[in-house]
Formats: sequence, structure tokens, C-alpha cells
Amino acid sequence: MAEKAFRFGVVAAAQEGGAKWRETARRAEELGYSTLLSPDNLNLPTPTASLATAAAVTTTLRVGSFVLASPLRTARAAAWEAHSLTAMTDGRFELGLGTGLASMRQQAEELGLPYGTGQDRLDSISETIDHVRRLDGDAHTPVMLAAGGPKARRLAAAKADIVTLAGGVLTTRDEFASHVEEIRTAADGRDIELAMNIFVVGEVVPPWIRGFIGVDAATLIEHDSLTMLRGSVDDMAGELERRRDELGVSYVSVNSAFIEEFAPLVALLTGK
Repeated sequence: MAEKAFRFGVVAAAQEGGAKWRETARRAEELGYSTLLSPDNLNLPTPTASLATAAAVTTTLRVGSFVLASPLRTARAAAWEAHSLTAMTDGRFELGLGTGLASMRQQAEELGLPYGTGQDRLDSISETIDHVRRLDGDAHTPVMLAAGGPKARRLAAAKADIVTLAGGVLTTRDEFASHVEEIRTAADGRDIELAMNIFVVGEVVPPWIRGFIGVDAATLIEHDSLTMLRGSVDDMAGELERRRDELGVSYVSVNSAFIEEFAPLVALLTGK
């Protein structure tokens, strides 16, 4: 995989209403982010509606699911939504797919769908990609796969355009490096963009983020967690360049809580 230029995404949930969401989309574009990414959860507006709205009020901003959880749709339904967004956004949609959190078992039941085994959920992702490729015709919906385990990494290497390294928040650099090597080997020359999500910029972890990741700032620092960036802008830029050199990661997303704090890095590194 050749070294790629940096690009950046912001992960945001459209939970504060349409006006705030449209403002977030416009601000992300204004600050130079490549992509606005929406999570998938029955407690939030569906990504289909959120991302179509974001694309409608912007010009160049790409939009993406982060990520569609396979237990919440059939493979064919997920592909239908994805291809529809590609068509309606003039090719600005990126389809992020994942197997879903364990907490989504009840959400799947609410929809009348089976949660399934881990292999069932991976098979659904594979089928979704196949359906999207068939529906796209001459178009091409970029597919991002959140790959946390070896089977997911092998599937991503075979079929995805983008792979998000989705280990735990305390996964070490060496462990991530071994995951990347796994992907490179399985990809057998396929051109894949490697991505990573940043939960914390600086040394303060907002309470709701701490509740989600389960650790505090001191623990992240102690373990040199790759889900945290801290220091001056130059320090953080140097760290991202190190990650690209060592891991190949060039596509970096950040939680919307830090959209402004992270913006100087977007301005400094985008396209380089």
C-alpha cells in the first residue's frame, strides 16, 4: 500500500435537531474536513436522513456512516440505503460498515431482526458490499470497514476500500502494527486506505466520552493510547506523521466535541 496524503473526518451525531446538524455540516466543510461521519443507533436519527441533509447544505464535504451496524438491517436494505445516498449526493457518500456493539442485541430485536453470531454479522457485511457493487453499476461507493478482529481484518483486506483500525482504546502500537501487517498481507497488493478514530484531543476526557471508552485521561496517557492526541499543534502533527510512517494511517477522524481544537491540524496536514 503506497503512502497516502492526509485527510480528516469528524464524527457527529444529529441528536440536537436539524438546525444544529446543518450548522455542524457547514462548519466541518468550512474548516476543511474531508468527511462528516454519522454513527448508527436506534436512539439517534437514521444516518440515511442525517447524511442526506448534510450533503444537501454543503458542496464538497463527503458524508459517511460510522458505521452502519449489520444487526440493524438486512444486507440488501443496507446496500439499498448506501447506493441511494451515493446517487443522491453525486458520489459524496462513503459506506462505513461494522458488526455492531453487543448492546445492539436489543435494538435488533426491536426491529424484528436476529442479532446473530459474529460470523453471521460478518457474512452480512460481505453480502452488503456485494449488493452495493451490483447496484452501483459504473459508480463506486467507497466502503470502509471497522476491523476489530482477525476475521474482520481479512474481510476488510479482501473487499474494503478503507479500513478503520478498531482495536480497544488501550491497544498498543505494536499490536496495531501487527494488525496492519495482517491487513497488508491479506490485501495482496490491493490499494487500501488505513484510518483511525481519535476520541480525545488534549488531556481532558469529557464525561460522556469517558463513559463510552471506560477509562480516564491518566490511563490513556499511561498506556500511550492511540485514541488520544495531546500537546502543541506541532506535537500532534508530528505524532500523526509518525503514525502514518509506522502504521500507514492517513485518514483520521475525530469526535465532534473537538472539531475546533483539531481544525489547525486539518489546515496543516490535509493533502500532505
